[in-house]
Amino acid sequence: MGFPAHVIEKEKLVGRRQRENFRKAVKAGVKVAFGTDAGVYPHGGNGRQFRYMVEWGMTPMQAIQSATVGAADLLGWQEKAGIIAAGRAADIIAVSGDRLRISPCSRRSSSS
Repeated sequence: MGFPAHVIEKEKLVGRRQRENFRKAVKAGVKVAFGTDAGVYPHGGNGRQFRYMVEWGMTPMQAIQSATVGAADLLGWQEKAGIIAAGRAADIIAVSGDRLRISPCSRRSSSS
């Protein structure tokens, strides 16, 4: 996929542990805000992470809320963002299908 060798090596070392800890955090009720360090892949691809968030323990609604109302809450921006309402900051996208039916990834690699 064109990733530099150091990125692949890091994934091998910490990827599984990060995912397992994500599952533990979700199960424990830890609040999660969707974010990205998208410098390792082209910007705009971070939306694919929702599928992985579901694979590793969130419901589809929890994953969506982590990028909307949950993120606004954790940032202390409840009065500025997080919902679609007059006077609030929001980005709106249109997608095909029912996003509440996000299914976990069907294939897993050894580093998933």
